[in-house]
Amino acid sequence: MAGEVVLLDFWSSMFAMRVRLALAEKGIKYESKEQDLSNKSPLLLEMNPINKQVPVLIHNGKPVCESLIIVQYIDEVWNDKSPLLPSDPYQRAQARFWADFVDKKVSVAAKNVWSTKGEEQEAGKKEFLETLKIMEGELGDKPYFGGETFGYVDLSLITFYSWFHAYEVLGNINIEAECPKIIAWAKRCMQKEAVAKTLPDQKKVYEFVVQLRKMFVSE
Repeated sequence: MAGEVVLLDFWSSMFAMRVRLALAEKGIKYESKEQDLSNKSPLLLEMNPINKQVPVLIHNGKPVCESLIIVQYIDEVWNDKSPLLPSDPYQRAQARFWADFVDKKVSVAAKNVWSTKGEEQEAGKKEFLETLKIMEGELGDKPYFGGETFGYVDLSLITFYSWFHAYEVLGNINIEAECPKIIAWAKRCMQKEAVAKTLPDQKKVYEFVVQLRKMFVSE
């Protein structure tokens, strides 16, 4: 079951963070291979020839791609500790729905907050805050999305928290004022050792995003 575990990684990728967090939750030892995404390695191109992206989990020489699929794989293979998905089929389906919502809605809107300007950015900011408010509605008064314990949906969204400072500064928004429940939930998640150790410093991410923005936007 254990065997050799390698992660093709990139420090600021919220998708790679998901995998690092799942591995940390399970207490799995692995080798991280940081990738240069502007000069993709032969190993990355070999292991993920379709999307050519991180993260890629290589388990005993076999690659698993796409962060949410990797997290599900980790949860199934190392199923003796810290379950991430619910055991009930309906609850598991709901968790997958909301994680998919994070990827298809929250992620896309979040990118438009920092990588665009003018009307496109304004629309992105509006959509981003609307998607977070939808997530707040799903969270309700529960400590975590799955109830009393940190799980799959929490893991899928919390990694974006490391980018929140960048969204706020570059998008001129106040996430806590708009979505206080999300910030309270994020701070609750950050009290978990695995989360606190996995997520990079928000200021460091901001500095990275400022440089990244120059590739997308001519000021």
